[in-house]
Amino acid sequence: MQSATDLRVSVARSLHGTADAIVQDAVALFPFSGIEQVPPDDRIPLAERTVQLLIAAVRDGTTGADAVLVAELLLLAERTGVGTRQLFTVVYLVERAAVDALALDDSFGISSAPWPTVTQLVRRSAFDLCAAVAEWMAGSARVPGITDPLTTLPTGAVFVTAVEKEIERAERFGEAFALMLVEVDRLADVSSRYGYGAGSRVLERVGIIVRNYLRESDWVARLDDDTFGVLLPAIHGHNAERLAERMRVAVQERLQVRDHRSDQQFPVTISVGVLVAESVSRADTAARFIAAAQEAVGRAKTAGGNRMERATIAPQGA
Repeated sequence: MQSATDLRVSVARSLHGTADAIVQDAVALFPFSGIEQVPPDDRIPLAERTVQLLIAAVRDGTTGADAVLVAELLLLAERTGVGTRQLFTVVYLVERAAVDALALDDSFGISSAPWPTVTQLVRRSAFDLCAAVAEWMAGSARVPGITDPLTTLPTGAVFVTAVEKEIERAERFGEAFALMLVEVDRLADVSSRYGYGAGSRVLERVGIIVRNYLRESDWVARLDDDTFGVLLPAIHGHNAERLAERMRVAVQERLQVRDHRSDQQFPVTISVGVLVAESVSRADTAARFIAAAQEAVGRAKTAGGNRMERATIAPQGA
């Protein structure tokens, strides 16, 4: 069995060998993906740089935010009037074409043993590429607020884009995915009793615990003052709920705020809303799924907090 490093190298080599075809397939979808305003002469260069970055992310396991190719990609995007959301769409189109190319490789075809791992690897690399683009833009002060300065996690704008792209993937491949909202219970009470510094430390530590339970292909962001969003691609419902429960218990057991004057302890807990999308349609939106998960969090908090509730959502058109 190949090691993780060997698999990355093999997949990157396969993508490099079909790079021209991936570029052509991605560019062919530009007119149907909301980025038809990109000048025809700039479409291939934009896709070529994106493919090169995706291959590097697959091979190395990460994409440096200061990479020369990232800067070149952003300069080209700026010159052609392509915004952040549209650039993320380019990444998605390249990822989609890359998966299609790998499906034709005898070593990584859809019937091969490593295929699920290969698709998750490419998907996570595309997410890393989006994060690197967002980080570079935030660092250059052109798009503020993409990375949360306290937790260093992506913010809601990036998370919503990730969910939208996951909906597109799920609709295309028929894969289930899950979305969680994790809200810290009574964070305002912590801040009012012990100061805002205590509340910030709680958020940092909850973010660390949540990240420790996630797979390489998963995605986590800070959505607002007391809420984290988690995206779990290609996961069954019972596994998502079990993961949410493990997170809840870990926070309950590991975190508390201590008043050093009175030696009193204030327990830290979370309420979690879990939405499992067994099937999606093109009419589904990230906003609709996030709202359903938020409603589940509300039910958990109404019941006293420190619990997990499953979200339900009716099919579009039902």
